[in-house]
Amino acid sequence: MLQKFDERNRALIVNVGGRLAHRDEAGVSPFDSVVQGGDAVWEGLRLTNGRIFGLEEHLARLRRSAHALAFSAVPADKEIVEEIRRTLAANGMRDGVHIRLTLTRGVKITSGMDPRLNTSGPTLIVLAEFKDPVYDQSGIRLITSSVRRPAPDCLDPKIHHNNLLPSILAKVEANVAGADDAVMLDHRGFIAETNATHVFMVLPNDAASAYGLASASGSGFTVATPTTASCPEGITRGAVLSLAASAGIPVSVGDYTLPQLYNAAEVFVTGTMGGLAPVVSIDGRVIGGGSAGPVTKQLTELYAHLTATSGTVVA
Repeated sequence: MLQKFDERNRALIVNVGGRLAHRDEAGVSPFDSVVQGGDAVWEGLRLTNGRIFGLEEHLARLRRSAHALAFSAVPADKEIVEEIRRTLAANGMRDGVHIRLTLTRGVKITSGMDPRLNTSGPTLIVLAEFKDPVYDQSGIRLITSSVRRPAPDCLDPKIHHNNLLPSILAKVEANVAGADDAVMLDHRGFIAETNATHVFMVLPNDAASAYGLASASGSGFTVATPTTASCPEGITRGAVLSLAASAGIPVSVGDYTLPQLYNAAEVFVTGTMGGLAPVVSIDGRVIGGGSAGPVTKQLTELYAHLTATSGTVVA
């Protein structure tokens, strides 16, 4: 899976610190904290039919992350939404758009890690691109990365930060293996997520019972996903858990290992960039029938309807 350039983005207008500029002219100061040390937080948003699904939840996570990193100031939600609207209007965007929202600590008076060197900021960057969901809906292939997700006592994933090198290194391993993405384990050896998405598995009730999971009567299966001990609290992940519960699909959140993943009837991943995407193989093991299963298809349809009909109107 390699994203391709979309010609609609050739004359893209980017918003950096409130200044709208052509993509080739927009610039971030070399003294900005995001350049100096990846000192920033971010959110991925998707625009569908003029609406951004989960915008309030995304902005709340952005604010929590910035507060945890002791940012001295964070723009009000109203200000951030206005800059998003300005950017979308400048690009004539209303549908099929992915927005990368970045908030840095700001610009330093001299290079260095010390936050006391920041005399202006924060810097808000709004990058909106025409971009359809990036994963092949016929299914993706995963491998397991040797790179581990850090434990909360190292760098808590509840801070949605810009230090993405572990994910990048895992993606390098996936590329070398000819896979689409990589499963990442936590420091204990349990599944955390992939380098870019959250992981869900569909376990038949006999398998769920064998793994010590509660099985719901009459459903025939349980949808299971790892805890957020070593991965972010995903907005799409939360939406899928809610949709499953509303549809009467039993869910379980806990610690899971690779053999459980290999033996699942279905596996799918979730994220704002790609929505829901089925997984057809992991480390060379075919998952289920090697294509999207019925539960994955059902939840994909429910999520598509949800994002197309709800959210904050911004364009």
